Amino acid sequence: MQTAASGSGPEAGVEERPDVRRWLAGLVPSLLERLDAMTDRMAGILVETEPAYRAALTGGDPRVRATLRRNIEVSIRGLLPDVPATYHQTHAEGARAVGSQRAAQGFPLEAVLRAYRLGGQITWEALVALSREGDRQDDALLLEVAGSLWRTNDRGCSAVAEGYRAEERRRAGLGEAERQRLLDGLLDGRGGDPAFVRAAGEALAVPLRGRLVVVVAPARDDGTPALADPAAALLKRGTRSVWGVRAQAQVGVVTLGARRLPELLAWLGALAGGPVGVSAAVEDAAAVAGAYRLAETAARTLPAGVARVATIDERLPEALLSESPEIADRLVGQTLGRLIELPEDEREVLLETLSALLDADGSPTRAADLLYCHRNTVMHRLRRIESVTGRKLTDPRSRLLWQLALLGTGHHDAGQRRPVRDSA
Repeated sequence: MQTAASGSGPEAGVEERPDVRRWLAGLVPSLLERLDAMTDRMAGILVETEPAYRAALTGGDPRVRATLRRNIEVSIRGLLPDVPATYHQTHAEGARAVGSQRAAQGFPLEAVLRAYRLGGQITWEALVALSREGDRQDDALLLEVAGSLWRTNDRGCSAVAEGYRAEERRRAGLGEAERQRLLDGLLDGRGGDPAFVRAAGEALAVPLRGRLVVVVAPARDDGTPALADPAAALLKRGTRSVWGVRAQAQVGVVTLGARRLPELLAWLGALAGGPVGVSAAVEDAAAVAGAYRLAETAARTLPAGVARVATIDERLPEALLSESPEIADRLVGQTLGRLIELPEDEREVLLETLSALLDADGSPTRAADLLYCHRNTVMHRLRRIESVTGRKLTDPRSRLLWQLALLGTGHHDAGQRRPVRDSA
């Protein structure tokens, strides 16, 4: 996109001259040795002058810089006199593909074309510098190649613009209803139909092969979305996704590719204004329906109104309890016994104390630190807890049942503990 990706070879009349052929054959290896420096220069200029590229190049996504480097390399290798015609045709297609990608990412067309021409300028400057090294008199040969180089760059710009506008037309033609229909098909289990997956992937411009993740974000209490424009935000980081609404929740299928799941979780966390559940990564579209159920379950187990992103693997105990409410209710009643019948103030203090003791591996001293109270206060509460529940902290099975029961009451969610009064 940013350089002559459609091919950079000299015009046939120029490259047939033996002196030009020898000169180019000697220059290209030297240019390739400067490829990284040329890429750094191009990236630096784009960061300074183009906001769209600045965000992409400084946002931690290495793929934009890799595209700059690859296209400069294509431009340099295209200078070789014996490059076949198919080489230029292949890279014209590559230029169109990159134009399409940048349109999908929301880059302005003007910025994309300026970046492409900048690649040509940097290649030209490197050619000029090399031609004048070592007191060589190559200016005449350089001028003969210059016209071909810039004509090729112009053709590359045209290919980029063609791909960009084709993507704009495709995206404008896909309405919200059609996007929702295709997403619903994936969530309802049609991912096992190769014909449907192929058609959906093409229409949505989202790769549906490889590692995928499903995200579910219930609407906030006021009905507004919990995630702020997630498709655009992820696309700026080079990650494609498709989003819709189901059961009053935002639902997205995200192409994870080679990315690590924690990267996606961090990005979603920056967008989240409420609970967000995320499935485990699955290998292809056939597993999306199951992944949706897991993400929906993870979201359901998170505290309402709290901006938090969690995977299903982080919420497995809570998920088990949420899937069997009758068992969860019985577990709470049998495990906590008379404790849940105490007056509200005392009940809440004892439940928070029990949660702190479990987090502290049964240590009253560390539990006191967590609760900001005295150790003797914790010991007094522990005796009261053991008395009303009929269980002992020293019994491993009792600790397990207490942990599950606290999850069922919402009193053992990491980060949600409230300080309790230093009182008996």
